[in-house]
Amino acid sequence: MYKKILAGLGGAVALSLLHEAIRKNFDNVPEINKLGEEALNKALDKVDAKVTNHDQLYAATLAGDVIGNGMYYAATATTGFNVASGVLMGLGAVALPEKLGLDDKPVAENNQKKIMTVAYYLFGAIVTKFIYDKIK
Repeated sequence: MYKKILAGLGGAVALSLLHEAIRKNFDNVPEINKLGEEALNKALDKVDAKVTNHDQLYAATLAGDVIGNGMYYAATATTGFNVASGVLMGLGAVALPEKLGLDDKPVAENNQKKIMTVAYYLFGAIVTKFIYDKIK
């Protein structure tokens, strides 16, 4: 089981590194971080809390993304559901925010952002599967 978790975390870190490198160097690209920051503060509103320091909000969101994505990849991308899991996760990242009352523009404002968002999550699943195949 620990090998699946390590592989999943590896895929999640790869996804985050790819996202950050592209986000910081190009325009009209997904900003998954903004979606996560909004979701975190919305959840914290339920308990009358809010993270107002942007650096702390960013760090908390990034940590949550890596852990959550890592666990998802560990459960799905290390099995027969591997590559499809990345596509489905990406489609969920594009389709669900609006339904959850979040601003979907950071990931779904236009077709380029939608396609790139799905591609990021697919990349994470592929990296997870690669790592898992090497260490199992």
